[in-house]
Amino acid sequence: MIRSMTGFGAATADAEGCRFSVEIKSVNNRFFKATVRVPEEMSTLETELEAAVARRLGRGSVMLLVRFVPGGSVAAVEVNPEAARTALTALLAALPAELRDRATVDLGALLAVPGVLRTDGVEQIVEMARPVLLKLTDEACDRVLMMRAREGESIARELVKFGESIRASLATIAERAPQATSNYQDRLRTRMNSLLAEVGATAAEQDLLREVAVFAERSDVAEEVSRLRGHLLQFEQVISPKHAEPAGRTLDFLSQEMLREANTIASKSQDVEIARRVVEMKTAIDRIKEQAANAE
Repeated sequence: MIRSMTGFGAATADAEGCRFSVEIKSVNNRFFKATVRVPEEMSTLETELEAAVARRLGRGSVMLLVRFVPGGSVAAVEVNPEAARTALTALLAALPAELRDRATVDLGALLAVPGVLRTDGVEQIVEMARPVLLKLTDEACDRVLMMRAREGESIARELVKFGESIRASLATIAERAPQATSNYQDRLRTRMNSLLAEVGATAAEQDLLREVAVFAERSDVAEEVSRLRGHLLQFEQVISPKHAEPAGRTLDFLSQEMLREANTIASKSQDVEIARRVVEMKTAIDRIKEQAANAE
């Protein structure tokens, strides 16, 4: 099935008087890339949380944010005077000189600066937080995957339309190709007779047929049509709900191969109708590439 790489999930829990929350956002990316932001006292958990997300979300740019409100036995905090002084000095230095004397400091903002508030028992907090955050991360990933699946259904519906458009254009090309050779033969005969009539000569039928045969071989698109049909069949299998594997990279590869065949058909054919149908196919293939960029 098709799954989008865009999703959001959040989970919250209370433990021993403390409140923990995890938010996960994901957007499209060719590979898996995670950014983990946790409170300073839980920085040792970053690697574990990133690994937990990587196991669930195989592709995309993922942001994981952990919020922590201490309470109960770990609620005791103290101000780190040196860190507060450094933060305050940096804040004042960022202001224009004429505003420094009139500036007021938001105490809440100052206390929110990492390191200003020092919580006792960091190891105790980490050990308590580890199982809670891993469970919340798993729950948030569940919600991300649900959103990815819903958006994937929308992508799949669009891909079905593009596939049907390509198949219709390809059928017209396959039907039109033999007729294009016949039309070329008629045009060539008319032109040759017109030119030779001016000098009182006639064209040998075998010369005409030889030239038509060369044209037919040069403009034959049967192989390209056959390969494109094969790619299209695989494309339809990949976007089917029965297809369990992630489809993004496969769709990207198939769209490149379909575009290659469409370009070859365009370069071989001189028929206006075939050229128009190729443009329609290439437009649909470009739309497939756009959708594939957001598919897991």
